[in-house]
Amino acid sequence: MARLDYPVYLQHIRTESQRFRDVLTDCDPTARVPGCPEWDAGDLIWHLAEVQWFWAKTIRTRPTPPGEADEGPERPESYAGLLAAFDEYSASLVAELERADPGEAAWSWSAEQKVGFTYRRQAHEALIHRLDAEQTAGQVTPLDPALATDGVQEALDVMFGGTPPWGLFIGLDHFVRVDTTDTGESVWVQLGQFTGTDPATDVSHDEPDISVVPDPGTEPDAVVAGPAGALDAWLWRRVDDSEVKVTGSLDIYARFRVAVDNPIN
Repeated sequence: MARLDYPVYLQHIRTESQRFRDVLTDCDPTARVPGCPEWDAGDLIWHLAEVQWFWAKTIRTRPTPPGEADEGPERPESYAGLLAAFDEYSASLVAELERADPGEAAWSWSAEQKVGFTYRRQAHEALIHRLDAEQTAGQVTPLDPALATDGVQEALDVMFGGTPPWGLFIGLDHFVRVDTTDTGESVWVQLGQFTGTDPATDVSHDEPDISVVPDPGTEPDAVVAGPAGALDAWLWRRVDDSEVKVTGSLDIYARFRVAVDNPIN
């Protein structure tokens, strides 16, 4: 599956961020966020504001990685202050990316150490939190199918897949194909087991995992299919699976579900 062009990601950062802001402008500040029930509307604004502040700074100071002791901005006390801070930090992210070459070196927490990572990741960050904002305000609109299709691949490959250098992924001879029915794209996922001990936390892992792979040239054990927006939102636990259709082995699907039910962090 081909990625979107970088100018397209940047335009989505603009439009999804603006929709996020517009929906929350007149929202009850104490309204709960269905996808993140520990947050209210003010917490949601501040979360995306901080995220966009951080990545604007990361691109501005590239390729130097952010310092662990670096302090973030102070949270405003009022709802109007939160909106104003979001406006400032969101505009700063767009401005920094406009000045940056996607191919230039820049720190990220992923294996992709390029500015282009931030273009893509922040387009999807804005998209999913726009959905959070709409759900909070009761004004849900469809996700852009092309961006959501890319989001399905990104969620499976970058957020759920990928193996840190301290761990090991052992692949099994079982595959799930994820189909976006409205855009005609597919993502192949190999099931496996992840093991390793995180040196930062000393926590050991031995759990079902997935890895996005090229078409293996075999029939999938299971197929998970649905509209791109529904699949993307479902993978991020923002909607239920009512629009998701599963065919093939239910046991393999159950193992896939275990792997994608892990927290995205």
